[in-house]
Amino acid sequence: MTRTQKAVFILVAIVALALGFIVYRTLSETDQGDQTAFVDAGIILLPQSRAVPDLSFTDQDGQPLSLSQLKGKWTLLFFGYTFCPDICPITLAQLRQIKSELPADAVANLRIVLISVDPDRDTSQQLKQYLGYFDKQFVGLRAPVETLQKLANAVSIPYFPADTSKPNYTVDHSGNLALLGPDGTQRGFIRAPLNTQKLVAQLPGLVERK
Repeated sequence: MTRTQKAVFILVAIVALALGFIVYRTLSETDQGDQTAFVDAGIILLPQSRAVPDLSFTDQDGQPLSLSQLKGKWTLLFFGYTFCPDICPITLAQLRQIKSELPADAVANLRIVLISVDPDRDTSQQLKQYLGYFDKQFVGLRAPVETLQKLANAVSIPYFPADTSKPNYTVDHSGNLALLGPDGTQRGFIRAPLNTQKLVAQLPGLVERK
């Protein structure tokens, strides 16, 4: 196991422990009926919402976009990249399937955003073409590594910037999704791997919340 792989393993373990603590507190402090169903679907709600810094990005159309512009809908933030060999295409395909099976009013209240952790290769044009293979309504955002790390730290989604000097490099990142509410704060996480059918059943009730 390389040093990077060990670091990823340790970070994933820490995140898993943190999520376990959040699950315990959430089930202890809120209505257990709804929360148990959410947790079973992989939806982990924070006991208290968490502020997200209003960072600036560029979207897949080359237009500037700040995180505050994501307000008004529930947003699923997925940290990934277009050259990812496995987890990213699988996750995006699952999100496409989930969206296709949700009722129209739930779809209208939900936004899916790919935050690229590979800004060197993921140009706006590359993001637009790649996301178009899955769903043209998916949003792709890119920014300098410093901005990406600030956001990843703020929403507790670990990733390691790659050594871009190596040919065909890969980027180590978590498969968890950050869940932002309509007010722009982080409300929780969706754990990887995604359970598509359970998420289809539970997301409509979640996105009805304010």
